[in-house]
Amino acid sequence: MTSAAPTQLDTGWPPPPFRAPSPAVTGTDGVRHFDGLTYATSPGYRPRLLDVHVPPAEGPVPAVVWIHGGGWLEGDRRCPPPTVPVELLHGTVLDAGLALISVDYRHSLEAPFPAQLHDVKAAIRYVRRHAGELGVDGERIGVWGESAGGHLAALAGLVRADAHGAGLEGNEGVPDETSAVRAVVDWYGVSDIETLVAHPLPPMPGEPSYPNPITTLLGGPEEERQERARAAAPLTYATGATPPPFLLIHGREDQVVPYSQSETLARALTDAGGEVTLRPVEGADHIFLGSAEVPDIVAHSVAFLRRHLTA
Repeated sequence: MTSAAPTQLDTGWPPPPFRAPSPAVTGTDGVRHFDGLTYATSPGYRPRLLDVHVPPAEGPVPAVVWIHGGGWLEGDRRCPPPTVPVELLHGTVLDAGLALISVDYRHSLEAPFPAQLHDVKAAIRYVRRHAGELGVDGERIGVWGESAGGHLAALAGLVRADAHGAGLEGNEGVPDETSAVRAVVDWYGVSDIETLVAHPLPPMPGEPSYPNPITTLLGGPEEERQERARAAAPLTYATGATPPPFLLIHGREDQVVPYSQSETLARALTDAGGEVTLRPVEGADHIFLGSAEVPDIVAHSVAFLRRHLTA
């Protein structure tokens, strides 16, 4: 008699560096759900988790890694921004024949940058390693993030271990897999952190004690922040090798992350020979507040990912 494969409920010490996927739960719509998979652990930190939702299909499907926002200080893999109903986000992705993978990552008061990028890359490597068990195609992975998650999605698409060293790749979770992705959707993410360090973000309404998201992300003494800001900026890595295709969507009236952040990144990616689409959202503040275009923005984002992941 052979023993059963390990599951999320297995115990024992020391714990493994990551958990293999438990059996999926299949809904009445045929969508298979793997909830709360541990993709990385580090002593002193909570386990990093991801959820996988796979549409019914004959074979493996392309996968979209969703990265939540929250100023790198808060947020949850299960919660899109309040302007985007979870049913809209999940339904549009799954109806397009794509798997949706939602990831948590360490917040900046748990660990400063590059811990957040290390976690996103570890999640991508985990999905690639376990693609067969999950029912996804490990060669066709894209990333999509909003706000802080948009910043991390851009970095995940641009930072490569062979070009930028192992320090930004991290060694959490699954080793010996690539974290490369084939397409990036970045909603109103930061691209040039040095500019925002020089011109701080506006205070959070009703939250006078809320930590400054940028300086908290960077950590360290003030005299080192310029160098840290450069290391954490997608703009730093936009030159060199041709980047993957990018879709940037940003509100023109964004009071938290200026629209110029996406304009700057779009120019740099274009100069590097990349395929870039920049969509301004007229009259929209951060998280597309004030816009009636959200359903079309979601549809545009999914269509972009589907085109590049199924080509």
